[in-house]
Amino acid sequence: MGVKKQELNIALVGAGLVGSLLSIFLARRGIKVKMFERRPDMRKEIISAGRSINLAISTRGIKALSLLGLDKSVLAKAVPMRGRMMHSLTGELTFQSYGMNDDECINSISRGTLNKLLMTEAEKSGLVEIEFNKEVTDIEFESDTLTILDKRSGQTEKVRFDMVIGTDGSASAIRHAMLRLPGYQASETKLEYGYKELVILPDAAGGHKLEPNALHIWPRGNFMLIALPNFEGSFTCTLFLPFAGPLSFEHLQSDQEISAFFQSYFADAVPYIDNLVETFKSNPTGHMVTVKSYPWNIEGKTLLLGDAAHGIVPFFGQGMNCGFEDCSVLSRFIDGMEDLSESSWAKMFAAYGKERKVNADAIADMAVENFVEMRDKVADPKFLLEKEVEKILQKEFPGRYVSRYALVTFNNVPYKLALDAGIVENEILSKLCKGINKADEVDLSLAERLIDESLVPLLEPYTPELSLVSH
Repeated sequence: MGVKKQELNIALVGAGLVGSLLSIFLARRGIKVKMFERRPDMRKEIISAGRSINLAISTRGIKALSLLGLDKSVLAKAVPMRGRMMHSLTGELTFQSYGMNDDECINSISRGTLNKLLMTEAEKSGLVEIEFNKEVTDIEFESDTLTILDKRSGQTEKVRFDMVIGTDGSASAIRHAMLRLPGYQASETKLEYGYKELVILPDAAGGHKLEPNALHIWPRGNFMLIALPNFEGSFTCTLFLPFAGPLSFEHLQSDQEISAFFQSYFADAVPYIDNLVETFKSNPTGHMVTVKSYPWNIEGKTLLLGDAAHGIVPFFGQGMNCGFEDCSVLSRFIDGMEDLSESSWAKMFAAYGKERKVNADAIADMAVENFVEMRDKVADPKFLLEKEVEKILQKEFPGRYVSRYALVTFNNVPYKLALDAGIVENEILSKLCKGINKADEVDLSLAERLIDESLVPLLEPYTPELSLVSH
């Protein structure tokens, strides 16, 4: 006899963004949830800053929030970004819009602000309990028993649950425990780049010192600085730089080295950054990792979700969006269950993992590719020409040509489709831009033939959905 949904006693390991959102989805279905979070309650205690990287909420994340009626309250605390504002070495500005109109934008929000909102919403249900300063260090899969360390007392306890879902991030203890079992595999690929967070404070009137409705990028070939707007008027800045090499974190140690580096490469940003040298030295240097693992479940008893299953680097702005989409997809699978036996949960978890795995791998690969685009290609004339031609194609052939960026950011189609379409689109753009110097010189008859031959067959199954988006 299977356990009914509302009788399940589920443990969620990690009360970050994905864990908090998932707990709300489960509570709305009458499922009792206990979350264990190793950090203190950020709503009551100040959590050390310096490793947040602002979030960019786009269509996939908004859809998940909208299913719970939370989209408006979240977007009310976000700042829309309609494109990239590039800062050249000599301070010239170039704006590249993300979409075809102002409605196609991404939305910047503080990670902490969103996490606090979701935790509070989860607790309102009466079915979600969050235990802070509780770190899950291990799991016994045979009995679904968690080993939990109380970080205040130093004491450990073992607690059993009907089901355990690991939403404990890229360093997931649940995933690492799974790797002790035969048939479970994972790879963790660290980017040879670190990141350091800085801040631009609001002006005297509480406004933004830079254009607020843009993601600011200072692309410098092998490294870059970015700045994302915050609702209260500040900007969160992040320097992405190699750990080692001639221009790297290892060579930025003294006050003089730090100041000279920023004056040489980001001179127009220096006057705005608050306590540049002091903040640079005091904030930690973060690392970034791509995690690929499989399977994500052990029968119907244990499941990985979000970064715990598939960590990605932040350069497509899709880490949180992908994790939120995990929640909405899992919710759909749960609602589709008829038989509530343990074997049915196992089948459902396996089916969910199969659908999501290929898409999680696709966005992980695209995120690494987008890093090269952001730090280097956005200043390349050939790349800029291709982007100008691409906008013409989207306007001339709506629904038949949809850019990879639009497929990822402004649609809910599978990430794998966006990956495959992007490969085809690169080939089309390369052929169309050969021998031309200006975008308006593009051969539209050749473009139509290439699009109809190679891109339309890929997009056609999703045309009804794509037609809802204005291009």
